[in-house]
Amino acid sequence: MKNFNYILKTLVLAVTVATIVSCGEGEPMLDTPESYAFFRDGQSTVSFTGQTTRMAMATELIDAMGDLDVESELLLEMFRNATESGGDADPFQSTELNVATKSIFSKVAASQDYFSSNSVESARIRADFEGWITAQVRETHSNAQQLAQPGVSGQIADGSSVRYVSGDGLEYNQAVAKSLIGALMLDQMLNNYLSTSVLDAGNQRADNDNAITVEGKSYTTMEHKWDEAYGYLYGLSSTPAEPLVTLGSDDAFLNKYVGRVEGDVDFEGIAARIQDAFKLGRAAIVARDYDLRDKQAKILRDELSTVIGVRCVYYLQQAKRALSGGDFGGAFHDLSEAYGFIYSLRFTREADGPFADREEVDRYLAELTAGNGFWEVSAETLDRISADIADKYDFTIAQAAE
Repeated sequence: MKNFNYILKTLVLAVTVATIVSCGEGEPMLDTPESYAFFRDGQSTVSFTGQTTRMAMATELIDAMGDLDVESELLLEMFRNATESGGDADPFQSTELNVATKSIFSKVAASQDYFSSNSVESARIRADFEGWITAQVRETHSNAQQLAQPGVSGQIADGSSVRYVSGDGLEYNQAVAKSLIGALMLDQMLNNYLSTSVLDAGNQRADNDNAITVEGKSYTTMEHKWDEAYGYLYGLSSTPAEPLVTLGSDDAFLNKYVGRVEGDVDFEGIAARIQDAFKLGRAAIVARDYDLRDKQAKILRDELSTVIGVRCVYYLQQAKRALSGGDFGGAFHDLSEAYGFIYSLRFTREADGPFADREEVDRYLAELTAGNGFWEVSAETLDRISADIADKYDFTIAQAAE
C-alpha cells in the first residue's frame, strides 16, 4: 500500500508541474520554463551570490576538518567568519571568501518559520556545530595515531581509507557536513525563502504586482527570495540555469544527495520534479500567480524533505550490512552520515512542521550512541529507526536501502 501511495503521490506531483496551468479564466496559460533564466529589460533577474558564498565556505570548512594539523580556532573562524571578535583574519584559502561579509553561523537554524521566535533552540543547534568542530581537533586529531576502540577516539580502517572517529565511533566532520544540509541549506530553503511569511512580507506582493525592483537591482524582492532558495541547491552548479546537467557533482551537500536519490529507481524523476517546481514557481511570481507559486513551494517542501528521509534510511541500512560483515570502519562511516541526515530531519517540512521534531531526532541519536555507541548498536535498533522514518514519509525501507 505504501508503494502504491508513493507512486500515486509521484504521479500527482508530476502532473502538477508538467500540465499547462491556467493563470485565470481568459488569461494566458503559463508553462514550465525550459530553464531557470528570467530577464527584465534585457537584464537577468536571477541572483543568489550569498548562497554560493556560504556553500563555498562550508566546502572549505569540511575540507579543513580533514587536515590533522589544523587548529580548532581556525575551524571555528571558518564557521563564524567574525574577525572583529578576535578570530583568524584570513581563515579561508579563497581571497573572495576572506573578504566576504557572509558567514555559515548566521544562517544556521535561522529560518523565519522555525526559529524567529525560538532563539534558545537556534543557539543550541549552533552550539552543536561548534562542539563537533572543536571535538574534531580535541578528540580525533589529537589521538590520530591511536587505534580507535570502544570509548577511545582514534583511527579505524575503512577499506583503503582511514577514518578518524570519536570514542562512540562518530566522524565529527561527517556530522557537520550532513547536518549542514538540514540546518543551513534545507532550513533556509523550506522554512525561510519559500515560506509565504517571507515571500509576502511587508509590501512585497504589491511591489511584485507593480514590478517595483530592489534599488539598484533588476529583480523584485519576491523574485530574489525565491532565487535565494534556488541558490542553496544549485549555487555551485557550473550551469545554474540548467543544473540537472551536472546534478550530484556540483557540491557535497544537498545537490549531491538529490542526485543520489535520483539514481534510485524507486525515486527516479525526483530531480526533474524539484527543478520544474523551482522554474514554474519563479515564472508564477513573474506572472503574479501566487496560488501557483505556493503550489510549487509545497512540491519543493515534499520532495526535498523526502531526500533527507531516504538518505537516513539508506545509510542506516548500509551500516547494518557492514556491521553484519564485521566491517566496523565502513559501518562507522555510514552511521556518521546517517547521524547527520537524522539531525537534518529537524529542518524538513510538511504542512507547518518537520517530519521529525527535536524530541524525535534527539531520541534517534541517543539510541545510536547509547553505551559504546556505534561499536555496539544493534541491527534491531537500526531497523527500528529506519522503519519509523520510512513510515513518516510513506515509503518502504527496501525502496530507500538500495
